[in-house]
Amino acid sequence: MSSSDTGRIAVIGGGPGGLYAAALLKRLRPGREITVWERNAPDDTFGFGVVLSDETLGGIEHADPVVYRALSDAFVRWDTIDVVHRGAVQTSGGHGFAALGRRTLLRILHERCASLGVGLRFRTGAPPAAELAACHDLVIAADGVHSATREAHARHFRPTVTDHRNRYIWLAADFAFDAFRFEIAETEYGVMQLHAYPFEGGASTVIVEMREEVWRAAGLDTCDTTESAERCAKVFAEALGGRPLRSNKSSWLTFATVSNAHWSHGRTVLIGDAAHTAHFSIGSGTKLAVEDALALAACVEEQPDLPTALAAYEAERRPVVLSTQRAAAASLRWFEELPGYVGQPPRRFAFNLLTRSRRVTHDNLRLRDAGFTGAVEEEFGCPPGTPPMFTPLRLRGLELRNRVVVSPMDVYSAVDGMPGDFHLVHLGARALGGAGLVMTEMVCVSPEGRITPGCTGLWTDEQAGAWTRITRFVHESAPGAAIGVQLGHSGRKGSTRLMWEGIDQPLDEGNWPVSAASPLPYAHGVNQIPQALDRTGMDMVRDRFTEAARRAARCGFDLLELHCAHGYLLSGFLSPLTNVRTDAYGGSLENRLRFPLEVFDAVRAVWTQDRPMTVRISATDWARGGTSDEDAVAIARAFAAHGADAIDVSTGQVVADEHPEYGRSYQAPFADRIRNALDVPVIAVGAISSWDDVNSLLLAGRADLCALARPHLYDPHWTLHAAAEQGYTGPGVSWPLPYRAGSRTPPTGRTDGPKPRLTLD
Repeated sequence: MSSSDTGRIAVIGGGPGGLYAAALLKRLRPGREITVWERNAPDDTFGFGVVLSDETLGGIEHADPVVYRALSDAFVRWDTIDVVHRGAVQTSGGHGFAALGRRTLLRILHERCASLGVGLRFRTGAPPAAELAACHDLVIAADGVHSATREAHARHFRPTVTDHRNRYIWLAADFAFDAFRFEIAETEYGVMQLHAYPFEGGASTVIVEMREEVWRAAGLDTCDTTESAERCAKVFAEALGGRPLRSNKSSWLTFATVSNAHWSHGRTVLIGDAAHTAHFSIGSGTKLAVEDALALAACVEEQPDLPTALAAYEAERRPVVLSTQRAAAASLRWFEELPGYVGQPPRRFAFNLLTRSRRVTHDNLRLRDAGFTGAVEEEFGCPPGTPPMFTPLRLRGLELRNRVVVSPMDVYSAVDGMPGDFHLVHLGARALGGAGLVMTEMVCVSPEGRITPGCTGLWTDEQAGAWTRITRFVHESAPGAAIGVQLGHSGRKGSTRLMWEGIDQPLDEGNWPVSAASPLPYAHGVNQIPQALDRTGMDMVRDRFTEAARRAARCGFDLLELHCAHGYLLSGFLSPLTNVRTDAYGGSLENRLRFPLEVFDAVRAVWTQDRPMTVRISATDWARGGTSDEDAVAIARAFAAHGADAIDVSTGQVVADEHPEYGRSYQAPFADRIRNALDVPVIAVGAISSWDDVNSLLLAGRADLCALARPHLYDPHWTLHAAAEQGYTGPGVSWPLPYRAGSRTPPTGRTDGPKPRLTLD
């Protein structure tokens, strides 16, 4: 059967996604028999207003001008966002929103379906999908977040539903706000927040949200719907002008993120919330459902058969949905962590809120509202005309000229721990490229502390001499650049092959014994079982670190970082997954911190006092039972209390069976949490790829420095080019004299043709 022969179509659920899919498929082929089952009455709906993007509206306009015109006539449009916190209102413009009432949207879609001949069965529960599939060519499951279809066929769809910690309730006010309003209330019970926007001339959606513990402390867990609305109206009385809030079958909810391994099974396909959800704070639910309907209808029309059409639909939509879910997760997490931000200066707080999902960035916001962004930059301390990334930062006696760090990158090119010409060129080139701080790879403190035979070391004076050659080059040839050394010990992850020969795989020959906090191999059946360090072994390791630190000081390094991340020796003591000791160095987090802090103190004692010292940690193990968010903050707090000048916040690589949640800037939220919980400088790492990301993270107060690895492999002059692209020529970066002619973009061949002068119908 070709997909165009899908003559009988059943739609389970009469929400916007199901209705619009029915209308589109009927419009494309009027001969189709399409039936929508909706268990509620036509005017029954939950919630109030719906926000749609210009992108979604463009798709609707192209696919169905009738629906587009009806929506356009009903829309309320505005372009400003107000952020209200501690009595101050920060307004940002240029955003562009379009909203309408959910009942209005459903009425428009009901009328369109009816005019096209779609069968609408209200107050009627749909038969099971399997039963419908037996007598229909296509079954569209648009039955929402609690999809019975998804659950009935869970073995095939393989859903994952993740519940989150905040409580929220949908309410409405009988007047129209003149902007999208975010308001923060610091109550005696804790922080509460309001999200509000107009959806028609005399009404606004109002969402009140707070942490579970605040909700319970305020007694809202015992309130019915009416009392909840009254209590929320009192908390936000000023925003509401003393007017009441009303509900519509409202209840306090926790948000659930839904995802599925597969979106189709036989003739049945999931769309909208049945397939995926994304947090309401980025206004995505209806948008995603409508876009699903557009894509599904197009694929059914374009593809030769139904299996191919459903595969094409999922292939087209899944990347978009995953991107939206990542942005929504960042936004959701921001609101969960809101109490950690309330102490920020007012403009920074507003900027932080506006950029929380990473879809709105510093550069994007500057285009929308240059005045607001300029005020945030001034509050941050940017000199006139200076992007945030080119503002200096002082750590003890070291002033970094800008906030860009070349992240430590193992290049596995040493012989017997000796750095050579490759290291000189690798680090020297990146210092010439404009970064404020260039970090070495993990420099091992002993031969048995290497990861691979290609790792560098600082256990001999000869190695120190080779490193001195490199630091001298950086200081003499790249004035203004600082160079830091990262000291570490591989622990149980040592004695393995070079990365490109098999990462974390044992050597074919020449293995050396490894040691760790506990006798647990990195990968069972693959890596060797390490020897658990006793007191004598720990003393020896500590002394190796102090000897290496003394040599590093003589080499002229400007900063020293202690590597306590990625499952190496000191990290192995910190994680409960790798430390199962029963002595004073295992068990509680306080005990697990004991040896890493002993090493830190010993190194700090011999490291030059006016030079800063940082610590890299893994803020999560990405594995059940591993380092928690609270653990990460406590670890950072302990090192800061012992004199760490900044915390370099990485994640993972601690256990072999980790499950990282990769994505753009995916590790930055962990740095953000530590910085705002402790007010300690942090270095953010992890898929930060653009200067716009760097500026955004800094200006929002999520990081003080940003470390980038792969971008500096792609372009050693990444920082110089970032300055050129932003038109910046100040003291935060300078082109080496021999390279100065390259500070202008090279001309290219002309590719534009003559512009048309006449337009003929």
